[in-house]
Amino acid sequence: MKLTINDQQSIEQIRNLFNKEFPFLKLEFFSRRHESGQASSLQFLIRKDVTLSECRTVHHSGEITITPDMKVSELEQLLWTDFGLGVQVFRKSGKVWLETILTDTWTLAEQNTEGELLSKGSEPQEPEYYQDRD
Repeated sequence: MKLTINDQQSIEQIRNLFNKEFPFLKLEFFSRRHESGQASSLQFLIRKDVTLSECRTVHHSGEITITPDMKVSELEQLLWTDFGLGVQVFRKSGKVWLETILTDTWTLAEQNTEGELLSKGSEPQEPEYYQDRD
């Protein structure tokens, strides 16, 4: 999918476009970037009605290509370095959303498939998938 980033868009618009491609994932935007392997603090969560001009540190328009084989960490890094957007990918697990902090090396396709399995009550096949569960 191609995603155009400009100051006029709202966080909700970006989230909706991403969610159409990956229905069991969502992007959350934060005013501060999280460290690798760390959770994002909810105190820095940005409301979905905010425009990108209000929350990013790099103010140029551009387009990025998001592919299913892109790793979560790559997407988060790309949005930060190219557009100044602090984002965290979340995966659906039943009725809750989990931060993918322990599985940032998974691809978006792997995350989305896992979210689908967890949301439909099916157990994953690979034991390492239990990393994000407590």
